[in-house]
Amino acid sequence: MTVHLYRGDIPDDLDFGGAVAVDTETMGLRPARDRLCLVQLSSGDGDAHLVQIPRGGYEAPNLTKILGDRDILKIFHFARFDIAILRAYLGISCQPVYCTRTASRLVRTYTDKHGLRECCKELLGVEISKQQQSSDWGAENLSEEQLTYAANDVLHLHALKGQLDEMLEREGRADLARKCFDFLPARAGLDLLGWQDTDIFDHC
Repeated sequence: MTVHLYRGDIPDDLDFGGAVAVDTETMGLRPARDRLCLVQLSSGDGDAHLVQIPRGGYEAPNLTKILGDRDILKIFHFARFDIAILRAYLGISCQPVYCTRTASRLVRTYTDKHGLRECCKELLGVEISKQQQSSDWGAENLSEEQLTYAANDVLHLHALKGQLDEMLEREGRADLARKCFDFLPARAGLDLLGWQDTDIFDHC
């Protein structure tokens, strides 16, 4: 594993191919309150590219270009949150998208454990640590432990997608999954407008 760390934006010559794994780290889970601190990217080749976003420095044209490119699939785990935070702070409309957590919930119905750690362990035989999940991502200098944690959040998403795609096809839910993925940008938009705790399709 090689981890590349940048500040403010990625270099303009990076090529992630047709599908890029994406994750974010923030100061918390409320976009209106908790700022975006780090964006992680990987093409699935074993390298992770981490972009520190300085406070108030929400100008990242190269990053924005890649994540807004409709010819590049963006692979997330819990895309709903990442799409919302990227829209709130970088003005990015992420499409098309794939969410490994959503896919897991559609086919791994034999368990209620759909976190990245559990998915990687079962489907890939890979153990990843989540010890740095609650840490200060706004720090000027991130620790080696933080960088490793952040990198692991994207390094395995391509392989995880491959395993989940096979399960979705096997269970006849691939088309349903695609429709769910297509709705995620709208779901993120609802979150940003205040409907994060409300199911607008509920009868009540």
